[in-house]
Amino acid sequence: MKLYCLSGHPTLPCNVLKFKSTTIMLDCGLDTTSVLNFLPLPLVHSPRLSKLPGWVSKDGSANLEKELKECAGRVFVDSQPEFCLPERELLDLSTIDVILISNYHCMMALPYITEHTGFTGTVYATEPTLTIGRLFMEELVNFMERVPKAQSATCWKNKEMQRMLPGPLKDVVDVWAWKRSYSIQEVNSALSKVQLVGYSQKVELFGAVQVSPLSSGYSLGSSNWIIQSHHEKVSYVSGSSLLTTHPQPMDQSSLKNSDVLILTGLTQMPTANPDGMLGEFCSNLAMTIRAGGNVLVPCYSSGVIYDLLECLYQFIDSANLGTTPFYFISPVANSSLEFSQIFAEWLCHNKQSKVYLPEPPFPHAELIQTNKLKHYPSIHGDFSSEFRQPCVVFTGHPSLRFGDVVHFMELWGKSSINTIIFTEPDFSYLDALAPYQPLAMKCVYCPIDTRLNFHQVSKLLKEVQPLHVVCPEQYTQPPLTQSHRSDLMLELQPPPMPYRRCSVLNLPHRRRYERVYILPELANSLVPSEIKPGVSLATVSAVLHSKDNKHTLQSVPKPPPVAPSKKRKRVLEEPPAVLAPKTLLSGAVPLEAFLATLQKHGFTEVKVEETADGHILHLQAEDTLIQLEEDGTHIVCDNNEPLRTTLRDLVLCFLQKL
Repeated sequence: MKLYCLSGHPTLPCNVLKFKSTTIMLDCGLDTTSVLNFLPLPLVHSPRLSKLPGWVSKDGSANLEKELKECAGRVFVDSQPEFCLPERELLDLSTIDVILISNYHCMMALPYITEHTGFTGTVYATEPTLTIGRLFMEELVNFMERVPKAQSATCWKNKEMQRMLPGPLKDVVDVWAWKRSYSIQEVNSALSKVQLVGYSQKVELFGAVQVSPLSSGYSLGSSNWIIQSHHEKVSYVSGSSLLTTHPQPMDQSSLKNSDVLILTGLTQMPTANPDGMLGEFCSNLAMTIRAGGNVLVPCYSSGVIYDLLECLYQFIDSANLGTTPFYFISPVANSSLEFSQIFAEWLCHNKQSKVYLPEPPFPHAELIQTNKLKHYPSIHGDFSSEFRQPCVVFTGHPSLRFGDVVHFMELWGKSSINTIIFTEPDFSYLDALAPYQPLAMKCVYCPIDTRLNFHQVSKLLKEVQPLHVVCPEQYTQPPLTQSHRSDLMLELQPPPMPYRRCSVLNLPHRRRYERVYILPELANSLVPSEIKPGVSLATVSAVLHSKDNKHTLQSVPKPPPVAPSKKRKRVLEEPPAVLAPKTLLSGAVPLEAFLATLQKHGFTEVKVEETADGHILHLQAEDTLIQLEEDGTHIVCDNNEPLRTTLRDLVLCFLQKL
């Protein structure tokens, strides 16, 4: 059993498990933090960005002013943003049989894998994961294609050149593997390979293993996966939550009795309490609106935004924000809000029950009906004519590098009465804001990450008790910024096995058993013998037939009658000779009773010597040795066949023949 780690980002994992002749990819997350090294893509021409000076090294030896621009002491690449892909050289990705997807955040690299590696397998995901994953991919493609960049920066990636660059560009790894966004054709082709599964549905892979998704409680349709054969069980836990939010609660009991548990996707904010952050979000939003300012919330088009809108729904009237317009701007805003209402069976029980009233499970339906929440595909068209301030705008992308959020940053950034509230934990807010400095607008950081924290995961592992735990190495040591916090790491016995990008782990679990079926007619011919009370054995002579990883014992074929012929047939065409089975011996030779039998048969001078494995009997008059051991008996005598036969028969008196 081997695990290949293709991604270094613990919450955007991509691993490959080789288990019982199958090759299974676990998630294919796309590391989007690489876009923080690029300049934003403005929707309309930005005089500020176009006037940024080009970068030239202090000694003048490196001149990249066409590719790199300086802003507030930081250097950015002036090109279409690129993403850090999962490692593609570690193993041949065309050999992957299936890809299991945990949630829609962990599938964004799918088109790079399925369309460019010779992949011919199947992708398994739940329906909400596929639907919302498609929205995320379509939104990304839309963001990139509507503001194409004329030039493409490549010289800065040169190793010699990269060495001279200032940080953080200097320290970027695998920069040559970075790629631009995929096209909508690649998205459609990749998602056509997805097969839908439901929670606890068992999917057989080539007869070797069964895979099954379980609810992980993190987002709509998010799953943990069980991968098991008849005798081994591997659990894959990625992006799970025990908090009571909108998805179905996490299924913990099915993770019990795992031989190996692969753990990834823990919270990126172990010290931030999601409930406290929601409260802070609402109070900062209200404070800004009352002061006449606007609020900008950079967010994804699905997920935490549903909880933010629900929280605001309860908060609006008490805070007298009834007249404040809320805008949700995304190319997929309409689809996201509608889909969230129709996936009833994937919601928590409380929201499911509303569907039968009938009532929409999420309150944002009422916000839309009462015109408090309006959604638009972009800032062009209807939005520009209906837009009024002060207002609250939810839009993407949380990295502030592309999407409609770039326009609002340019529009509102110069005024200190406006506020930007960061709720997504995927990006450092200081790095996200860097190309907009100097910035006058207020900045509030309220990261809401509902995934498991270290305390919750330690409790979970104590309950499910896997034999071995495998996790990213980041989880085996405290964060660099808080090296004294030993509670912000996994402390287990035995210690977890850590992995990092490009590592290959030999998992400690050894396969010891295989299930074999026996045909009824063959079973009928067996004659069991009782070797001790309650235990019977039978010997079997059969042909082992293996197909699709299923093994069956079949009766030995009888040789066909040979027709009289003058010519002798070739040896190859004759059926294999089947030897009659040898008699098996069972039992142990009791020392005292054996000595008494020897005396009865005239062997009187017997010297007994004890050994580590049994006894040696020395028949002195006959100059013969008998070794009695647990798993065998040896008679050593020189050229005296009648004596050997006699002693052998005396030993056989005490053993049972099968």
